[in-house]
Amino acid sequence: MQFSPVRTATIIAVTLLGILFALPSFLPQSVRDVWPSWLPSQTIVLGLDLQGGSHLLLEVNQDSIVTERLSDLRRDARTILANDNGIGNLITTDPVTRSISVELTDPTQSAAALTALEGLQNAVGSTLFSNSGVQELTIEPAADGKITIALTQQGIDDRMSALVAQSIEVIRNRIDELGTTEPTIQRQGTNRVLVQVPGFGDSTRLKDIISRTARLTFHMVYPGMTAAQAEAQGLPAGTMILPSQDGGSELLYEDVALGGESLVDAQPSYDQQRSMPVVSFRFDTRGAITFGQITSANVGKRFAIVLDNQVITAPVIQSPITGGSGQISGSFTTATANDLAVLLRGGALPATLDIVEERSVSAGLGADSIRAGITAGIIGAIAVIVFMVVAYGLFGVFANIAVLLNVVLILAALSMLGATLTLPGIAGIVLTIGMAVDANVLIYERIREELAAGRSKISAIESGFQRAMSTILDANITTLIAAVVLFYLGSGPVQGFAVTLALGILTTLFTAYMVTLFIVGRWYNWARPKTLKIQLVRLIPDGTNFSFMAIRKYALAFSVITSLLSLGWFGYHGLNLGIDFRGGSSMEIQATDGTADPAAIRGALSSLDLGEVQVQGFGEADRLLVRVQTQDGGASAQQEAVAKVQSTVEAAGYVTRGTETVGPTVSSELAVTGAIGLGVALLGIMIYLWFRFEWQFAVGAIISTGHDVVLTIGLFAFAGLEFNASSIAAILTIVGYSLNDTVVIYDRIREYRLKYKKIGLPEIIDISINSTLPRTILTASTTFLALMALVVFGGDVIRSFTISMAWGVFVGTYSSIFIASPILIYFGLTTRLDKAGEGKDDQLPKSADGASV
Repeated sequence: MQFSPVRTATIIAVTLLGILFALPSFLPQSVRDVWPSWLPSQTIVLGLDLQGGSHLLLEVNQDSIVTERLSDLRRDARTILANDNGIGNLITTDPVTRSISVELTDPTQSAAALTALEGLQNAVGSTLFSNSGVQELTIEPAADGKITIALTQQGIDDRMSALVAQSIEVIRNRIDELGTTEPTIQRQGTNRVLVQVPGFGDSTRLKDIISRTARLTFHMVYPGMTAAQAEAQGLPAGTMILPSQDGGSELLYEDVALGGESLVDAQPSYDQQRSMPVVSFRFDTRGAITFGQITSANVGKRFAIVLDNQVITAPVIQSPITGGSGQISGSFTTATANDLAVLLRGGALPATLDIVEERSVSAGLGADSIRAGITAGIIGAIAVIVFMVVAYGLFGVFANIAVLLNVVLILAALSMLGATLTLPGIAGIVLTIGMAVDANVLIYERIREELAAGRSKISAIESGFQRAMSTILDANITTLIAAVVLFYLGSGPVQGFAVTLALGILTTLFTAYMVTLFIVGRWYNWARPKTLKIQLVRLIPDGTNFSFMAIRKYALAFSVITSLLSLGWFGYHGLNLGIDFRGGSSMEIQATDGTADPAAIRGALSSLDLGEVQVQGFGEADRLLVRVQTQDGGASAQQEAVAKVQSTVEAAGYVTRGTETVGPTVSSELAVTGAIGLGVALLGIMIYLWFRFEWQFAVGAIISTGHDVVLTIGLFAFAGLEFNASSIAAILTIVGYSLNDTVVIYDRIREYRLKYKKIGLPEIIDISINSTLPRTILTASTTFLALMALVVFGGDVIRSFTISMAWGVFVGTYSSIFIASPILIYFGLTTRLDKAGEGKDDQLPKSADGASV
């Protein structure tokens, strides 16, 4: 009760710093502009689901890398053999085996050809991406006299890794050209790039700018033969056919006469003579010289400008162009000319990038999410505050002060760390409000027990805080394990939820013990009350002596039946999987005239031939949710389907508020990751409980937790709630909450096993459950109130998420009493003395009114 100056200063300093770090996020911009520079000024970073913007997950297309590399090898091998060594050859490509086959016109030159081709291993194209010393090629003579040059998997992987790093720089340059603020561009895994651009609502334009390769090359057109004639008669050596922008095709030399890497500038402009937008470009010195040499040597011949393997234009060279500049003309609009200039200035992507995941949120939808989250948070906080005051009176006020400071510290930590606050993150804060009072309830109930045991007021307060801390730590560490697993295995909003949940646990431990004890101590020293009235309204009467273990067989039978029903219905009916797990696209649309007609939209979309298309109401009467199945043809086909749906609904008088696309690869990975995450969390928790208690406790906790997971999955199956990535977060949170409840009872069982040596285990368990029952009911009530505020006011985006967690509070409370506790009996736990010989008091514990429990 006597706080040292250092401890007092620490509490005051943390409180003031928390307020200072959290305050800038709630100040208007005009005030932040004059905010002193020496004070914290960083605000909370809002996720895309709160402020609007676009999220893209891009994957390097391995097939395109292999195809391009084989094309380069074919061209380089031909040059080495024919031009440098005079060895005649015929080269064919086999994409399946990732190799090229060289057939010599003179087989006796095989040894010389092998020696010459070994130079490919040391060519720039081979070593540029293989700094680690990985062998990219295998060059071997075949039995039929041919020479096979194949790409190794290690070489492909090494090249892909290097290309991702290059792609990140190109994407950053392109986005910087758009003038957006604070984009997030980072590597994800070995072959993916994550791009998040807050506040950029035109996702279609962003996708086009980011994912287009924008590889600009210049080729001479093959003279004297058209593309159609070449297709009929056979391609001349060293040529290729590419489509042109006007719908035809051109026969070009394979060799790149000049590449876009020599460009130093590209700007949209206007051709006055032809009255059309064009893109003007300028080469560097080396490129200007090469361009001048090419045009001087080929006057009267056609020169093709190729962008991403499509001929944009192929004009005739009228005269030498020595100034190092030119222009690209085509069917451009002002906007497309500007975007092409942006792409060319940003540089070409070194590889094709496929969009495997897309999430786009309009600013309006983000504002609605913030409004819903704040409303739910305020209502949930008020409900918890009122409940605590009614239950504990003045001590409830003390707990509320600690909980409010808890929220301030969470917001301050988010600001200080630069963490992103998402809509599930707001749900995490609201959940923290409900669960944070649990520590205070444990402390207060422990003080009441110490008073009933005959301790003095000061001794009861000190002992109550000290003896409750062990239980508080055990209960919160199990939830923290689940939060850590969520962060490392989750993504996006799920990670945001994990961050706020983990921060909430840490701040709860600080405020419950340090702050609440400080407030209670200062109040006691000032007021010197004659009696301590800890609780104002008693929800569970003192002296409760319900025999839970007497009905354990019925409870276990009921749990087995409900679990089997849940698994049976899940196996028969399955889950309403969101696109996170089954892939596809979903769009939230809003009618501009205020009335949504799902039948009309369903009819309009049915003619697009996109397979299964679902249209359903979503929240307000003017909103619909459209789901489109995964399309055959990969990422490009899926993007085309999304574009068709958007144009169709816009023509019908709707605006798109948000889009989400998940590829089949990502969805399958997410399912595996979710299963692994749940398994890792349960394993970590079991190891911790085994270390802190005994093996029976660990196994019992895991079985009861598995029961909760099964019943929660049953809820999703029975109710048809959408099961998505957030549902994994909900299940892991339920695991944490259920174990929190279980550990509180287990901790009391452990204590009473050592204290009451002549009482059987069933009686010990009944005593433990009855003594912790007030805390169990109070914590379940406050958490349920906070979650119901989220269910009612939190919006449709997280409704299935919050409904499942509210259900988890119910089943978690039930399983802690009727599953986790009686299992200890069946696993052979006994009431035996420990080696220290403790447990000499055989009298039953007393309740606050002095009655034996």
